[in-house]
Amino acid sequence: MGAFCSVIKFENLQELKRLCHWGPIIALGVIAICSTMAMIDSVLWYWPLHTTGGSVNFIMLINWTVMILYNYFNAMFIGPGFVPLGWKPDSMYLQYCKVCQAYKAPRSHHCRKCNRCVLKMDHHCPWINNCCGFQNHASFTLFLLLAPLGCIHAAFIFVMTMYTQLYNRLSFGWNTVKIDMSAARRDPLPLIPFGLAAFAATLFALGLALGTTIAVGMLFFIQMKIILRNKTSIESWIEEKAKDRIQYYQLDEVFVFPYDMGSRWKNFKQVFTWSGVPEGDGLAWPIREGCHQYDLTIEQLKQKADKRVRSVRYRVIEDYSGACCPLNKGIKTFFTSPCTEEPRIRLQRGEFILATRGLRYWLYGDKILDDSFVEGVSRIRGWFPRNCVEKCPCDAETDQAPEGEKKNR
Repeated sequence: MGAFCSVIKFENLQELKRLCHWGPIIALGVIAICSTMAMIDSVLWYWPLHTTGGSVNFIMLINWTVMILYNYFNAMFIGPGFVPLGWKPDSMYLQYCKVCQAYKAPRSHHCRKCNRCVLKMDHHCPWINNCCGFQNHASFTLFLLLAPLGCIHAAFIFVMTMYTQLYNRLSFGWNTVKIDMSAARRDPLPLIPFGLAAFAATLFALGLALGTTIAVGMLFFIQMKIILRNKTSIESWIEEKAKDRIQYYQLDEVFVFPYDMGSRWKNFKQVFTWSGVPEGDGLAWPIREGCHQYDLTIEQLKQKADKRVRSVRYRVIEDYSGACCPLNKGIKTFFTSPCTEEPRIRLQRGEFILATRGLRYWLYGDKILDDSFVEGVSRIRGWFPRNCVEKCPCDAETDQAPEGEKKNR
C-alpha cells in the first residue's frame, strides 16, 4: 500500500512539472491578468451588489474563469493518451516505432517532446506543454472557444470602465468649476481609486484580451474546421502530400480519407460527447463505407518510401552549433529561421545528411549515423542552414530535390 501511494505521488509530481514551462506560465499569466483586472474593473463600472445586472455580470466573469481553467488543466493533465508500450497487433500494415518498441496504431504518431506514440495526435502544443490528441481533443478545443469568449467579455468591461471613469472625471471637473469648487455636491469616492496606474493596467489587460481573442479565435476556427472533417492537423498534411504524390508520379489512383463519416454531425460526435470521454479506445476507428481500416497507414508507408527515393545526400562543409538563430551563418539565415519547435541538429565538417525537405536558406533531414559510435540512437533529424552543406557529387547529377526546394529556386 505504501509503495502504491509513493508511485501515485511520484506520478502527480511528474505531471505538475508540466507547469514549469514557458507555455503554461505565459498562458496562466494572461488568464490571471485578464480575469483579475476584469473583476476589479467590474466593481468600478457595474457594482455587483447594487443591481441584478451587476450581479449577473460578475457571476459570468467568475464562470468564464472557472470553465477556461477547467478545460485548460484537463487538456494539460489528462493528456492525449498513448499507445501501450510493446503493443504488437497482428497487422502487416502498421508502422513500427523503435523508441516505444511497439507498433503505431492507426492515426497515432510519435511525439519527440513526449517521447511516446500519441493516440490520434493532432499536434504538440507548447501552451499546455502536452500533446493534443484522442483523450484531450475536446477539452483543448473547448478551451480555444471559451478563452476568446471570456476575453471579449473582459474587453467590453475594460472599455466601459475606462470610458465611464474618464467621462465622470471630466464631467465632475467641469461641474466643480461652475459651482466654485463647492465640495458639498461631490459624489463619494469609489471603493477602488481609478488613478493613472489603474488606467495603465486596464489598458494593458485590454491589449492582452484583444490579442488573445484574435490569436486563440483563429486556432479555434482551424480546429473546428478539421474536427468537422474528422481529421487532425497531421492527417490534413498527409492528405495534401498524398495528392502531391499522385500528381507528381501521374498515378491513376485516388486517395480517400477513410475516417470522414460523410456527415459533419457524425464527425463532431467523434470528438465531443456528453460525458466528456471520447468513444472507443483510440486504437481502432470506424471507417466510411468502401474504405480499408489501414488506408491511412498504407498511404503513410507509400509517402515514406517516396521520401527516401526523392531525398538528397549532402556533405557538411562547415560546422554548425545547432543554434535556433545562428548569428554567424548570414543575415538571411538568421532572419529566416523556421518558425517551428522542430529541433535543429548540430553539424560537424565531414558528416553526411539526408535532406528530405527544405526552405530557401534552411534544410530538414536526417544525419547519417554510424551505429557503432552512437549507441542506442537510431537517427538524429532536424533543421540546419543550407550554406553549411553541399550536395554530394553522386546526387548533384540527379534532378531530385527535397520537398519544397524546387519551389524555392
